[in-house]
Amino acid sequence: MEELRRIDLNLLLTLHALLLERHVTRASVRLHKSQPAVSHALAQLRAHFDDQLLIRRDGQLVLTARAQSLLAPLEQALRHLNDLLGASEFDPGKSQARFRLSLSDYATRRVLPSLVRHVRSVAPGVDLAVSQASRETMMAQLADGELDVALGIFPEYPEGIQVQELFPERFVSLADKSALPECGQLTFEEWLNRPHVMLALRPDANDEIERVLANLGVRRRIAVALPHWSAAIELIAGTDLILTVASWAVSGLDRYPTLRTFEAPLDLPVLSYQQAWHVRKEADPANQWLRKASLDCSQST
Repeated sequence: MEELRRIDLNLLLTLHALLLERHVTRASVRLHKSQPAVSHALAQLRAHFDDQLLIRRDGQLVLTARAQSLLAPLEQALRHLNDLLGASEFDPGKSQARFRLSLSDYATRRVLPSLVRHVRSVAPGVDLAVSQASRETMMAQLADGELDVALGIFPEYPEGIQVQELFPERFVSLADKSALPECGQLTFEEWLNRPHVMLALRPDANDEIERVLANLGVRRRIAVALPHWSAAIELIAGTDLILTVASWAVSGLDRYPTLRTFEAPLDLPVLSYQQAWHVRKEADPANQWLRKASLDCSQST
């Protein structure tokens, strides 16, 4: 108990915000404190732990090894203190929490509008900070505490990450009708020999379609690779390109009267669209509320 007498417990909340945000200004916003106050607290924390905690590298603040080792036990201790003080319930109507989510372009269009309407209706003081990243980056950000929840397709995930299916999804192909035979369907050979558009954050991504083709010992030609599905649809009209994506992504094609969907002529897996969080957040009432809201809104679309 001697160490507890040597430190203001409020400093631990500041330390938690600094370790998560890795930025003095963002930590001050998170804590609803002034930037000078957080800078002063950081100086006190450095003196107490006899460690810099945050150091500047390549123009940004990164955690020292000591700071990295503090993050997990600090989160656990603060959660236990919160439960001890009887504040374990989450009241969305009174909360002023700020949740950090990472969503794909697809989920931003399919899930986010419903989720935002729900939050504005039942939790008007809650803020959402939404980012976009690759699957690997999402997993790293969850592990580092930079995200509360990530939405995407996670066929593989590291230890410590929990996932829940939001909804199943299937693949369909899309092409301009002028580039399709009269029957509106391509054989596998015809489909494979056409130039394709691939949706991915990285042009060298190895997605579900590429893995199926690799197992068949063949490759398709990726004529265009880009991360935005809405733009990808616009590219198809008037060309010989093929786009194969989740079916909901090509719903509502009234703006594109020449485009046609058809069944992809190969056995593609049913997608499991999921939300993921770190096991540290499993029992957190606020995170539980966010995950339930995400699930409910996903299944209502």
